[in-house]
Amino acid sequence: MKKPKWVIEKEQARRAAAAETVWLFGLHAVRDALANPARSKLRLVVTRNAAERLGDAIAQAGLDPEIADPRKFPVPLDPGSVHQGAALEVRPLDWGRLGDLCAPGDGPPPLVVLLDRVSDPHNAGAILRSAEVFGARAVLAPARHSAPETGALAKAASGALERQPYLRVKNLAAAMDELKELGYRLLGLAGEAVEPLDAAVAAEAGHPLGLVLGAEGPGLRELTRAKCDRLVRIPASGAFGSLNVSNAAAVALYAAQRGI
Repeated sequence: MKKPKWVIEKEQARRAAAAETVWLFGLHAVRDALANPARSKLRLVVTRNAAERLGDAIAQAGLDPEIADPRKFPVPLDPGSVHQGAALEVRPLDWGRLGDLCAPGDGPPPLVVLLDRVSDPHNAGAILRSAEVFGARAVLAPARHSAPETGALAKAASGALERQPYLRVKNLAAAMDELKELGYRLLGLAGEAVEPLDAAVAAEAGHPLGLVLGAEGPGLRELTRAKCDRLVRIPASGAFGSLNVSNAAAVALYAAQRGI
């Protein structure tokens, strides 16, 4: 019996995902990936200098590195990538299901970050770093129109990608609904909002919180905005009154972590 087209397409997508690899680069990103037992590591290319600096991590990972000439670094990186003499080919991390990652349990109410089409890898990487620092359970982003797991993102995250769950979901609105079913209250950051962030955090004390941030410029999409329980702003003293999305995420995470 011939398989339906949708079954064939699903199997092809699964095989393509299994074959996908990512080149991580930079000493911090490579060191932390080598130390991550959950990371599938395929190929390590290093200069002699980088091999010496990463000696303990390489030994721990049990990989045989390829020693490369720094003037002819044989790795398919984008021009201008500052690899620092180290690159590691890996498979993307599998963080599991949203419900398993974000379900409330014992201890303080959990905190998550949701990114609505934040596509710049440097912003996404910086947000992952802040999320790790302030104890966020996960960072969620749509699978399309958001920063994928890349070497540039990993380098900006300075190792946080290996420890901070970065879950790319099929549908952000559906993920927001799932979080609400788990008891989360969702605070959408919007420059034109009236309610200050700290007041909203205080009002939602005791609840799991989701901080929802949009891309710079367009901000939150209409449906994303409608799914938020409250729209909030970060109060500003200056006339300009606007933060880069990664800076806004850090400020919001700090306020939320203190408030819960």
